Amino acid sequence: MKNILLIGAGRFGRHMAEQLTQLGHQVMAVDINEERINDLLPFVTNAQIGDSTSEDFLRSLGVANFDVCIVTIGGSFQNSLETASLLKELGARCVVARAERDVQAKFLLRNGADHVVYPEKQVAKWAAIRYASDHIFDFMEIDDQHAIFEVEIPESWAGKTIGELDVRRRFGVNILGVKRAGKTDVAVTSETTLPRDATILALGDYKALHKCFHI
Repeated sequence: MKNILLIGAGRFGRHMAEQLTQLGHQVMAVDINEERINDLLPFVTNAQIGDSTSEDFLRSLGVANFDVCIVTIGGSFQNSLETASLLKELGARCVVARAERDVQAKFLLRNGADHVVYPEKQVAKWAAIRYASDHIFDFMEIDDQHAIFEVEIPESWAGKTIGELDVRRRFGVNILGVKRAGKTDVAVTSETTLPRDATILALGDYKALHKCFHI
């Protein structure tokens, strides 16, 4: 369990707060808008109304005591940048900030942010890959070059073992698990047989995955 300071109670901040709370973390939410804070109260441990660009206000929160400080401010990049910078100056251990464009990410990383997230860009990429192909069911980016895809088992693979298919040598793709009826088996070996009514979790670089599964 971590102690998290969440600054910005807009739509993204609200979803973030709900998810963090469900995962069992202690969340303090901050926003300058009283209505937003009131709406968020059921989902957080504590909340404060205040201006995150005020050094005195941030200092009163004791930002150095939080494991992670997440800046989810939308609509005002200036406020987001000032907040990230002040958090780091006041001793924040880890600052995560939201960006909408690459240039924003560069400024944030140079001025206090340890990590940057792109909600719109990341969701757009996921949706484009997920819904542009009929046989892709999920997708998780590992880095700029690698990803894990949940894909339908190719018809020619059904009934064969992972060892027989030898996809690691042929394509540079690793099969991490087999998902069937909502349950995932990650204890796969070369002897694991791929059933027709299942999907597989495959790890590899984008080019290899595209070639292997005709994405």
